[in-house]
Amino acid sequence: MVILLADAFAPDLPARLKPFGEVTADVARVAEAEVIVVRSKTKVDKAMIDKAPKLKYVIRGGVGVDTIDVEYAKSKGIAVDNTPEASSLAVAELAFALMIAMPCHVAEADASMKQGKWLKKELERTELHGKTLGLVGIGRIARELAARAKAFGMKVIAYDKYVEKSDAAEMTTLDEVLAKSDYISLHTPLTDETKGMINAAAIAKMKKGAYVINTCRGQVIVEEDVAAALASGQLGGYGADVYYKEPPEGSPLLKAPRAVLTPHLGASTEENLLRLGDCIVERIQKYAKK
Repeated sequence: MVILLADAFAPDLPARLKPFGEVTADVARVAEAEVIVVRSKTKVDKAMIDKAPKLKYVIRGGVGVDTIDVEYAKSKGIAVDNTPEASSLAVAELAFALMIAMPCHVAEADASMKQGKWLKKELERTELHGKTLGLVGIGRIARELAARAKAFGMKVIAYDKYVEKSDAAEMTTLDEVLAKSDYISLHTPLTDETKGMINAAAIAKMKKGAYVINTCRGQVIVEEDVAAALASGQLGGYGADVYYKEPPEGSPLLKAPRAVLTPHLGASTEENLLRLGDCIVERIQKYAKK
């Protein structure tokens, strides 16, 4: 079988997959592919599926499958899989880095120093210790983030429509998370229900000066509403690794004050690429045995 690696993975992955078939990174050969492996860049939509008559299996290296037209794939008898266990540590660490960077003014302090400024009095810090972290979603990444927050002396509460109890956090309602949290970290899949859930109405329920961290999907917030809340001071900061479109050209977040933005780096660690490779090899091995 032909295995198409449509996105970038660890350099050793093609050799590890070679025992199962011919491995190619040439997307022009999609018509020959029985297996397609992607990350977040390549969209396996109806058009791509229609160009792949031999396709039987799609693997998304990462969390979620919103870059894949799952229903259309299933209608064609194509199995869809992902590797949610691989990226948890990498994304949680980035989310935590954003949580530290914002109240410490790391980005602003660095930029001002390089401009010859000395803003020692102007950049007043706050600490994570004693603050409340609210998690929207309590999946693998959120649980890893909760462990790190607790190590810093934070209280952790969470809302998840599908989870009643968790050892990682005190479960409560979404309104309680919004109202009581000093930091709110988003860990929800993108669905019709979650799209735009962090909007002007939701932000109005938050503490004045709350920080929001988004490492899940850009579309779960309304960018214009978040930018306006940053400008008014209702939000103390917004840390994001994901956007409506990538790169986020024309996004109001690019000019918003107190926004710390990274270019979708969450899963881009050397260690995570190795874990992704392990997961992909394992899944293709199982597929090949069927």
